[in-house]
Amino acid sequence: MLFFSVVVLLPQISRAQGDLLITPRRVVFEGSKQREEITLANTGQDTAYYSISFLQYRMTEDGNFKEVTEPEEGQMFADSYIRFFPRSVELAPGESQVVRMQLRRMPNMVDGEYRSHLYFRAVPEEKPLGEEDILTDSTAIGIRLTPIFGISIPVIARIGDLSSDVVLSDLNVQQNSQGANVLNVVLNREGTQSVYGDLKAEYITPEGEKYDVGLVKGIAVYTPNLLRRFTMTLNTPVGIELNKGKLLVRYSSSSEAKPQVYDEKELVLK
Repeated sequence: MLFFSVVVLLPQISRAQGDLLITPRRVVFEGSKQREEITLANTGQDTAYYSISFLQYRMTEDGNFKEVTEPEEGQMFADSYIRFFPRSVELAPGESQVVRMQLRRMPNMVDGEYRSHLYFRAVPEEKPLGEEDILTDSTAIGIRLTPIFGISIPVIARIGDLSSDVVLSDLNVQQNSQGANVLNVVLNREGTQSVYGDLKAEYITPEGEKYDVGLVKGIAVYTPNLLRRFTMTLNTPVGIELNKGKLLVRYSSSSEAKPQVYDEKELVLK
């Protein structure tokens, strides 16, 4: 009998997956900041094991991520300058664990933004000998799929006096295959650092009534990318057709206290 164990690796760039909750969702070292703590919490019913390492990603224009081993032009990795501990954790149900990080500023670091992604890889619990699954048909070829889940968060180090600007462009409203209204927009980044914020759409009727019709939080444009194409589904009020009036689209920082508006544009609907 032949028996294969196939491991499916899912390196999602999500902030919470399975039973692991990570706080905060991103880490930024800037100014005099040199230390940070990340809290991992097991929200499931079983003990979980995770190994922790760095991965490198580049962002595509549509916001997806592709793993890379060498930086593209204008991209710098942060992992060589950041220490973290521990490198593996075991979490009982309801248990939490702190991962401590430290930025090591080196004399040879040039000004700019350095980014790597801290990757939390679920480690399957191994069954003791004698407890493996047994095939009843000895002539069959058994394939066991063992999904291995992973979560990664961006870790950014900003060296020097950096800045960024964002301009929204190419706004239009279309209907998707399900008949829902969607807003297409391009976020154009300028400057020496990435941007991260929330995109909000407000519908204004010809009579001046206002309706919040869309909000997506945590949209990033990472260096060295100069633009990101984004599509947002609009929650159109019942009885309203988006063929008149206008949309006010705003991209702002995620600060709850006093968000900074990066840019806003009006789209006249026809």
